[in-house]
Amino acid sequence: MEVLACSVDSVFVHKMWNDHEISKMINQDIPYAMLSDQDGSIGKSYGIYDSDSGVETRGRFIIDPDGIIQGFEVLTAPVGRNVSESLRQIQAFQLVRQTDGLEATPSGWKPGKKTLKPGPDLVGNVWKVWKVSEAFDD
Repeated sequence: MEVLACSVDSVFVHKMWNDHEISKMINQDIPYAMLSDQDGSIGKSYGIYDSDSGVETRGRFIIDPDGIIQGFEVLTAPVGRNVSESLRQIQAFQLVRQTDGLEATPSGWKPGKKTLKPGPDLVGNVWKVWKVSEAFDD
C-alpha cells in the first residue's frame, strides 16, 4: 500500500503545514509523500479541480495495483475525513483482491471479522448471516 497526498499548494506550503500543524497533531512528520499539483492537472484528471478558484476539492481515491479506481470520496472543505475508515476500506479491497472476489466484506468489516461468500445462496440471505453473526459488530 502506498499513500500519497496531493494539493495545489507548493512544496513550501506542504513543509510549513507539516512543521507547524500536522506534526503537532500526530507527534511526527507526515508519514507519506505530498505532491504539489500547482497547475491543477492531477485534480482535473480526477474531476476535483475548481478552475474558478484554483483549488481542489478534498478527495480520496483508492487505486488498485492495476491503476483502477476501486473507491473514492470527495468532501467539501468544512467536512473532515476519517483516516481509520480509509484504512479499513483499503484493507477490505486488499482482501477481496487476494481472494479473487471469492470473499466480500460487509459494511464495517475489519480484518479478522467474518466475510461474505458471494453466490446464489447469499442472495436474499445476507440479513440472516448478518443477524446470526456477531462478527460484524465492532
